[in-house]
Amino acid sequence: MASGFFALLDDIAALMDDVVVMSKITTKKTAGILGDDLAVNAEKATGFISSRELPVLWAITKGSFLNKLIILPIAFLLSSFLPWAVTLILVLGGVYLAFEGVEKIVEYFLPHKDESVEIKIEEISKDEILQIEKNKIKSAILTDFILSVEIVIIALGTVLGKPILFQILVVSIVAIIATIGVYGIVAMIVRMDDLGYRLIKSGNGQKGILSAIGGFLVKSLPWVIKSLSVIGTIALILVAGGIFTHNIDFLHHFMEVIPAFIKDFIVGLSVGFVAVLIVLFFKKVLKTK
Repeated sequence: MASGFFALLDDIAALMDDVVVMSKITTKKTAGILGDDLAVNAEKATGFISSRELPVLWAITKGSFLNKLIILPIAFLLSSFLPWAVTLILVLGGVYLAFEGVEKIVEYFLPHKDESVEIKIEEISKDEILQIEKNKIKSAILTDFILSVEIVIIALGTVLGKPILFQILVVSIVAIIATIGVYGIVAMIVRMDDLGYRLIKSGNGQKGILSAIGGFLVKSLPWVIKSLSVIGTIALILVAGGIFTHNIDFLHHFMEVIPAFIKDFIVGLSVGFVAVLIVLFFKKVLKTK
């Protein structure tokens, strides 16, 4: 009886070891999406008054957890009964990611013409401010939902064929790490300038180490957000390319002589460019009607 109990504990320990190892591998696979998730949410969590930044971020974080509670059961059901659907969703999601990445590049080099709009500065009531805040939170949660689908599907794609309990443990751990990690870093980013101002004030207007660090943090925040946006765009294309080359046999053996990350970037960029052209074509057709 005792030997059976200890054998069970040994099996559980072995399973958890495998889960931890696979969770590390899966987290690396989803790193590109997490980079874009981080860049997007850092941008969406800024622009509020200082006292509202953390409450807004907490509301988005709760929405992110709810998103994953909705997505995870559906993903596991598909894995059990329609495993081919996971690969299909993964490839379609890859097209979306490639499109989003290339669209950002196109908009950078061919920005939309600025329309002169007369902006009147008016007093905004507290209720209107709260409504604007709610709208931004909804937008951020919707974006998080799309990215969460990709994170979960990519994570699930690495453990397809494994027992369902193993899949649930690995993918759930990755989903929790993704949410806590991304929004924890976003919280530090959006508070960089406040920390900087406090350090500057603590220097009492005199030049010193604290004032220098504070000034650096304040000046760095816009550059950090811009850098994350660039990194996120590149990551989108690389992740999309990786999805195609790993799940489409023809592309898997395409240009085998070049490094994998370069091949992933070329494939992701090509698919994204085609997707952008198709979307622009349909937009033009709809405008002419």
